[in-house]
Amino acid sequence: MEKSIRTEMLNDWYPQAIDKEYGGFLSTFTYDFKPTGAQDKMIVTQARHTWTNAKAAERYPTVAQYKSNSKHGFQFLRDVMWDKQYGGFYNLVDRKGTVKGTGNKEAYGNAFGLYALSAYYHMSGDTAALNLAKKSFRWLEEHSYDPVHKGYFQHLGRDGTPIKRNASVPSTSDLGYKDQNSSIHLLEAITELYTVWPDPLVRERLDEMLRLIRDVITTPKGNLVLFFQPDWTPVSFRDSSESVVLKHRNLDHVSFGHDVETAYLMLEASHVLGLKNDTKTLEVGKRMVDHALANGWDKQVGGFYDQGYYFRDKPGMTIIRESKNWWSQAEGLNTLLLMANRFPNDSMQYFNNYKLLWGYCQKYLIDHQYGDWYEEGLDKDPERRTALKGHIWKATYHTYRALANCVDQSKTKGVEHSTHK
Repeated sequence: MEKSIRTEMLNDWYPQAIDKEYGGFLSTFTYDFKPTGAQDKMIVTQARHTWTNAKAAERYPTVAQYKSNSKHGFQFLRDVMWDKQYGGFYNLVDRKGTVKGTGNKEAYGNAFGLYALSAYYHMSGDTAALNLAKKSFRWLEEHSYDPVHKGYFQHLGRDGTPIKRNASVPSTSDLGYKDQNSSIHLLEAITELYTVWPDPLVRERLDEMLRLIRDVITTPKGNLVLFFQPDWTPVSFRDSSESVVLKHRNLDHVSFGHDVETAYLMLEASHVLGLKNDTKTLEVGKRMVDHALANGWDKQVGGFYDQGYYFRDKPGMTIIRESKNWWSQAEGLNTLLLMANRFPNDSMQYFNNYKLLWGYCQKYLIDHQYGDWYEEGLDKDPERRTALKGHIWKATYHTYRALANCVDQSKTKGVEHSTHK
């Protein structure tokens, strides 16, 4: 795994992804790692590259480029992605930095901006990054935070006003809903922020988001509900016909990858909060992983399927998308080893599946010829061998974090070293 991090991931991306002409990072690469296309720059990708390089700089202090790469990314976040008039991070700019579309904002993208700033400050000690992180948190607090029902509004106008859903919005659109994905990554970002700025309000929001995700967004079965009304009423199509369910599958399905990822993010947040004997979070996290293994795991060759659904007229879980995307498998590695360490009595269940999954990744996901990971496992999607290796939704964040955490857990046989120090 350590070798794979360096020779099949970081060395292929960096410094090649550095945009020396316009700043930030190039995002789009062919299957054999040649830059291609218009190279639009999304806040999520720019922040993830900045975060990965900050973490790699701490992990490999003798490799000077990671520190400079992260600084390069921070400068682009500060100088180009941050809206100097209204605050908050733009969602998308073109390669030269011109804002694309309306300039509307998203809590999800702003969460990753905050995540990257916090990690860069932790690595560099650059107070300009900490000051922007504080400003970013306060911007979310002022515009995206819901003081009535808690949590954060995902969709915001350029000036930060939450965008409300109305009758003209198509039923398949997520506009105006709250959601699990922005919530879990806000949890992740606030966790990172709290390690460098232990402010009482940051702690309050971190604890609040942990409880919201654990106790409201996660069902008693152990899976996350994907979308909600602003008052946290779930968006569900289960009482509709199968054709209606599948039409709205982007809003309502079981996402096994998000479930296993969230189990880790909750435990990380609990650890950073210093919650002693937090059996509730550990219990819910285990339930999430057990549910994913029982319902969305390929027991023959390994790997978590992409989507499942509990149809009202069918028994149990139905897999509605068999693809095995790269990020779910990466997150699965990290969380399965975490569970093996946390539950020694059940450790072989998790550890054997962890080994099966790592074998799966080496055979069907890691490109040993050109580097990095295919977007989806070749056992189910062989055409992905020649698909884009990088794009605005695919960088190094999931894979780097997962493999680095697994290496550290393997060395220490415990979670303490893999979470924040």
